[in-house]
Amino acid sequence: MPPSRASREPEPVDANAPADKAGTADGAAVARKDGAAGPFSAFERMIAWRYLRPRRKEAAVSIVTIISLVGVTLGVAALIIVMAVMNGFRAELLDRILGLNGHVIIQPVERPLDDYAAVADRISGVDGVKIAVPLIEGQTLASGNAGAGTGALVRGVRTQDLDGLTSISENIVEGSLVSFASGDGVLIGSRMARSMGLIAGDSITLVSPEGDVTPFGTTPRVKTYPVAAIFEMGMSEYDSSIIFMPFEEAQLYFNSEGVAQLIEVFIDDPDAVDAFAPLIEEAADRPIFMVDWRQRNSAFFSALVIERNAMFLILSIVVLVASLNIISSLIMLVKEKGRGIAILRTMGASQSAILRIFIMAGTGVGVVGTGVGVLLGVLVCWNIQSIQRFMNWASGAEVWDPTIRFLTEIPARMDAGETFAVIILSLTLSFLAAIIPARRAARLDPVEALRYE
Repeated sequence: MPPSRASREPEPVDANAPADKAGTADGAAVARKDGAAGPFSAFERMIAWRYLRPRRKEAAVSIVTIISLVGVTLGVAALIIVMAVMNGFRAELLDRILGLNGHVIIQPVERPLDDYAAVADRISGVDGVKIAVPLIEGQTLASGNAGAGTGALVRGVRTQDLDGLTSISENIVEGSLVSFASGDGVLIGSRMARSMGLIAGDSITLVSPEGDVTPFGTTPRVKTYPVAAIFEMGMSEYDSSIIFMPFEEAQLYFNSEGVAQLIEVFIDDPDAVDAFAPLIEEAADRPIFMVDWRQRNSAFFSALVIERNAMFLILSIVVLVASLNIISSLIMLVKEKGRGIAILRTMGASQSAILRIFIMAGTGVGVVGTGVGVLLGVLVCWNIQSIQRFMNWASGAEVWDPTIRFLTEIPARMDAGETFAVIILSLTLSFLAAIIPARRAARLDPVEALRYE
């Protein structure tokens, strides 16, 4: 007698039943692997890896996965590079601006600064103060061999103080400070020297509107000085517009005999300027008015911070878009692997196991993309000067115009905390992107998936 219909059909398998009741020896083996120690078992890692390997019949899934991987890589690399350049740009500007301009500016109140030498000595004795520099400043019109004139800021400084300004004294590219020390010469920037066709030993003519007073009015003061040395700070604005003159000569040239216009104070820690303010005021021992570097450059550095935060937000969207590609690739993968998921369920794999398999598959793309992106970003930051020189050679022009961006070279300074934040952001977005397709795979009904197989 032929077996009845009921005897021919297999008993339904409870997907959530223990593995020893799954009905087959293979199911028991799978369950034992599924119960391995650790958040992800060897069985789950094997299945996730097999799903990620490209196959010919799943070309569309593989292409989307590769696009997701490349997107995460480029997004992470771009974030690291841009943040490093922004940090380097701020640090280099801060170093150059504060290397030439004091951290605290002291101006006289009630009477001229005729005791500048004594005040500077007392302030220099404050613990944590590097140097106090009396200055004479004035605007002039400078002209050289090329004939064309340009506006320049003349700063009168003592020779011993100029030696302490390492941003100048350690960046002499032509000439020496010997003539300057004797009071017979001036220092000019490299870009000013090139624009005027000057070299060390040539003469530069300075015209000051604050000249001699005559019965017919004030006549401009015109005087020619030899160029003792040429410096190059690497900041185009300073290299093209600053002239250093011996202090006593500057007093005579700007009609400031016996006085200093201001005193610039350089301290060890610019960020601790508030703590030094009362100490400097006490050491000055006279009425003074103080302005620190943050007040003088507040708008400039605030704009840099806003630009840096905006760039981080914009490039984070690039990583987010790449993470959305992970969702697309996993949804296509779930659709392609519906039959395989159903078979795994009938063999005893739990919903949580399927969930972890697809989370691993999606997060794996994010982990690999993040790792390669970090490596790419670090390599670019380490070799950014060579890349700049190659781009200049390939394009035949300056890709980094120092007249616009202040600095002559692209700076890059990586911050470990920011790099770690980029890594966490990328991994978090990759994990969140993998959850939705993984939950869809875990909820797949094996009966419905195998109905028409």
